Order: sequence, then C-alpha cells, then structure tokens
Amino acid sequence: MSASTSSTAGLGALAAEPGLLTGARATDSAAVQAPQQRLAAPGLPALFAKVLQRLRAAPLGLLLAWGVLTLVALWAIAPGWFTSYNPVLGTAGQQLQAPSAAHWLGTDALGRDSYARLVYGAVHSLSGAFVAVSVGLVLGTLLGLVAGAAGGWVEDAVMRLVDVLLSVPSLLLSLSVIIILGFGTVNAALAVGIVSVASFARLVRSEVVRVRRSDYVEAALGSGGRFAAVLWRHVLPNSLTSVIALAALQFGSAILAISTLGFLGYGAPPPTPEWGLLIAEGRNYISTAWWLTAAPGLLVAAVVLAANHISADLTRRRA
Repeated sequence: MSASTSSTAGLGALAAEPGLLTGARATDSAAVQAPQQRLAAPGLPALFAKVLQRLRAAPLGLLLAWGVLTLVALWAIAPGWFTSYNPVLGTAGQQLQAPSAAHWLGTDALGRDSYARLVYGAVHSLSGAFVAVSVGLVLGTLLGLVAGAAGGWVEDAVMRLVDVLLSVPSLLLSLSVIIILGFGTVNAALAVGIVSVASFARLVRSEVVRVRRSDYVEAALGSGGRFAAVLWRHVLPNSLTSVIALAALQFGSAILAISTLGFLGYGAPPPTPEWGLLIAEGRNYISTAWWLTAAPGLLVAAVVLAANHISADLTRRRA
C-alpha cells in the first residue's frame, strides 16, 4: 500500500512539474544528436589537423619526393609563374653566360635562358610520360584482364605475346616503333607506352588470377551474377592496387626513356625545350659550359628517383 502511494505521489510530482519531463527528454535528445553532428561535420580545423599529423608522420624522403613532383607539375601547368624569359628566343651578346642572378642556370649557345628552357621543357617531358603510362596501363590492363579471366588457350596466347615483348630490349623496341610511326614527342611517348604494355599485362594477369579465386568472387558468380559484371565490379577494382604502384614506377621510367630518345634525336625537334634534347645540345660545350648538361641531367635524375620513391612507398603500404 505504501509503495502504491509513493509511486502515485511520484507521478503526481511529474504531472505537477512537466518541465522536468520535457527537460529530461531534451537532454537525452541533445546527447544523442551531438555525436551525430560531430561525426557529420568535423570542420576544417580538424581536417587540417589530420593532414598535418600525416605530414609529420611521413618520412622526409617521401615528402621531398612529393615536393619534387609537385614543383615539376606546377612548371608544366603554369611555366609563366616561374620565369619571364622566352625559352625559344635568345638574346644577342648573352651566349654561354655562367649562372648568375640574372640567369640562374646560365645561358646556352644562342643566348637562351637555361632555367626557362628547363621550366618550359616540363610540359613536353611530363605530358609525354603521362601519355606513355596511360597507353601502357590501358592496353596492359586489358590484355592482363582477358588472360586472367579467360584462361586456357587465350591466356597462353596472350602471355606468349607478353614474353616476346619482354624478351626484346626496351630501347630497341622503342626505336623500332618510332621508325614505323615517325619522329616527334607524341610518337616517342607512344613507343615508350607500347614497350610498357607487357609489364602491366603480366602484373594484371597475376592479380586477376589471385582475386578470381577469392570467396566473394565465387559467391557473386554462384548467386547468378554475369561474368562480365563480376569482372568489372569485383575482380578489376581489387586487382588495381599493385598496378597503381607500377604506374608510378613506370612514370619515372617513361621520363627517362623519353629523355633518352630525345637525346638520340628521335624525340622533339629543335628548338623545343625537351629535357633530353637539352642534354644533347649542351654536350658539345661540356668543357666550357658544364651547366648546360648538368642542370637537365640532375633534374631528370631527381624526377625519376622521386617517382621510384613514391612507387616503393605505395608497394610497402600494400604489403
């Protein structure tokens, strides 16, 4: 009887003071909504703090590699921001000037600013490397996907073609393709891309074979999924992790190969400021104007090493 009386009194107190019940509900609702609001909109300061935390945790070598590639990419996008000199037209009386405050990397035999030619040359070298990697990635992924998915005689035929491409030296194969297509930056990039098809195809084929045997792929096929749809939705996306690391590695190799072809005279014609051509033009003055070959050579080496370092980091993360 006393328990009934106390509960009745408690209900009467709540009824007499409805603000207590309303306030409790409001407090519970706010407690539930507050974490949801924090998860939905963390804010820019939190995002910047997370980015800074990742930058601090990154190795110094990786930061330098990204810095080199970012700087060269900015050269290619907006070269006018970094130099006011014309890369093609020279100045009379300024031939073979040593590095100075006016010309940071000196001038060449025609009085053209060497730094300006390096900056504007990034457009040709990076665009050529991008075309080469794109050609190798697309064609190699197609061949590797077909070989790994079809199996049987199709896989044998594709992989024998890949073995033939890998058995030919890359420079010789590039020169053969250029002789067929003709000289020029685009043709040199296509030649380098065709050479890299075999490497992409072999890697993609091995990844497709590995992923195809996974349980979720077998479950997708067993549940009535079409073979092409399963390849596109499940097999291909899960096979591209290591391919991205190879693409970064091939980007550096493509820059080196295109510069080599330009040095041999199979790339961009003069007076195009392509990095390999710059090295070739300065080799006749290496005893009197060493900066004409040293600057583009060191730049090519720095970009290739930066791309290789980023590729190694992507490979470690995958492992």
